[in-house]
Amino acid sequence: MPASTATAPVVLTARALLLDMDGTIVNSDAVVERCWREWAVSHGLDPQEALKVVHGRQGYATMAVLLPDRPMEVNHAENAVMLARETADTDGVVPVGGAPEFMASLDGLPHALVTSADAALAGVRMAAAGLPMPEVRVTAESVQASKPHPEGFLKGAAALGVDPADCIVFEDSAAGIAAGRAAGMRVIGVGPRAAAHAPTAHVPDLTALRVTTTPDGSVQITLHPQP
Repeated sequence: MPASTATAPVVLTARALLLDMDGTIVNSDAVVERCWREWAVSHGLDPQEALKVVHGRQGYATMAVLLPDRPMEVNHAENAVMLARETADTDGVVPVGGAPEFMASLDGLPHALVTSADAALAGVRMAAAGLPMPEVRVTAESVQASKPHPEGFLKGAAALGVDPADCIVFEDSAAGIAAGRAAGMRVIGVGPRAAAHAPTAHVPDLTALRVTTTPDGSVQITLHPQP
């Protein structure tokens, strides 16, 4: 008789959850890839190579990686144009699998959105995906440094009044996972991009986890392994 391959659920507890948006609770890949492919081609870059670094970072930071010799003020100017384009394009923006139920389960629990999008883009994409906007949010305007710098997650923890070590980050990208780890937080990686970047735990989407509370008021995340 073959040995069982069943794996026990992973259980993590925290005082607060910090949620990335794009790729984590909102699937905006169609828009991101459309806009950044066009940008890459217009600058003589390989679109496939550009898409390897675009996820998780603010646009100006992506541009700085791809065009390292270009003045940063040019990157900021082009990023403003890119944000306007992305905000106007919601075709294909949908919730990540399980996101509506996941967000509903967070109602009344300490959580914050920590995104590289600006406030306008975050509002448009959350609405397009039909997801509730968290009361506490850290957007591009809130920080001086883009992920993979930990500033955004540290500001999210501070806004919730929770020690960084007591937070769990949900992220999909290499830059986001690095930012969460640099902030001293545990990271649940969501989706195919996350698996290769050593998150604390990984799920293919948000259908594979359940949120409950413990008697002392902590948030408990149970991750169910996939067959």
